[in-house]
Amino acid sequence: MMTPVRYILLAFFIIISLHYILSFSHEEYGRATSLSSIKDKLTSSPGKPPYQNGIPEEYYDTVKEDKQPPPQRKANAAIVSLARNGDIDGIVFSMKQMEDRFNKKYGYPYVFLNEEAFSEEFKSRVKVLTDAPVHFGLIPHDHWYQPDWIDEKKASAARDEMVKNQVIYGGSVPYRNMCRYNSAFFFKHELLKGFKYYWRMEPDIRYFCDLNFDPFLVMQDQKKVYGFTISLYEYEATIPSLWSAVKEFTAANPGLVSPDNAMAFISDDGGETYNRCHFWSNFEIGDLDFWRGEAYTKFVEFLDEKGGFYYERWGDAPVHSIGAALFARKDQIHFFNEVGYLHNPFMHCPQGEVHTKGKCWCDPRKSFDREWYSCLNRYDALFK
Repeated sequence: MMTPVRYILLAFFIIISLHYILSFSHEEYGRATSLSSIKDKLTSSPGKPPYQNGIPEEYYDTVKEDKQPPPQRKANAAIVSLARNGDIDGIVFSMKQMEDRFNKKYGYPYVFLNEEAFSEEFKSRVKVLTDAPVHFGLIPHDHWYQPDWIDEKKASAARDEMVKNQVIYGGSVPYRNMCRYNSAFFFKHELLKGFKYYWRMEPDIRYFCDLNFDPFLVMQDQKKVYGFTISLYEYEATIPSLWSAVKEFTAANPGLVSPDNAMAFISDDGGETYNRCHFWSNFEIGDLDFWRGEAYTKFVEFLDEKGGFYYERWGDAPVHSIGAALFARKDQIHFFNEVGYLHNPFMHCPQGEVHTKGKCWCDPRKSFDREWYSCLNRYDALFK
């Protein structure tokens, strides 16, 4: 006959055995119950944004050489760049840094997209920089060029007015094509259909810090859908009717808006007006399935039908930012503090221990994060 103590010991033995079996057979369970994960949860402070807890140590590489064995675990992800043949010098400048700071160790594929065929020179100069797979894609005509249903007379008058008022890119149709494509179509491209995550890479940007961890795995494991490094205010003259369209959509589709969203990042009065804060989308790490999902798809199709990409100059940055803020939870939007980044004229440079750990070569005193035109304080305030 078993005593109560023996029952307790037997139950304890069964629980421990199940824990070890699940730890080895289910990676996600193992990570969630690891000592570092439990420590992070116990030491994380309420009232501060998640990035201030740092990237868990388990994500960092233990081998520091440039060339490492292939990572044991990778996300289903690609580095994506929208570029033209004439951007080649800027692209190789950016790509060389991407390789040296991160991808030489991780080997994620590149996907280059263009509305015209890439030249052999472009292809050869890009492929020589990496051992990772490189794909070149042509953007479908209807995804890139101004739709026939746009009233060109109205659109032309709007462009002329913006030129007169010296609005940046105010007279450019190709820029509007790019904004519409990045907002509504890039995630539908055939070359990206097999991928879950992407990292957007622009020409002529700088990465200042060594990344000895995989941001894609952080996105995957922590169920993030959008990552950024710089946030700021949009030019009001480019989006005069955007928020009216957003309000019209959410009023008609309240069930698509996420509970515990990031509305407070983009509005100071509960959604009545737009404060113009947005994540600067020339750097973004995101979940392609989020853009492909029902909420964002219906949202961006609604915006496209309004014609604001051409009658005004709606950018993909506010469109992506509003979409992420409304249709994701606020904790699914992540500030990648560890990624030192410059896209002229704004720079994010990590501070303190994060700067040291990444061997960053940017000047932390020149970081844009706490300038008056930055919206990072509003992001931080979401978690207070």
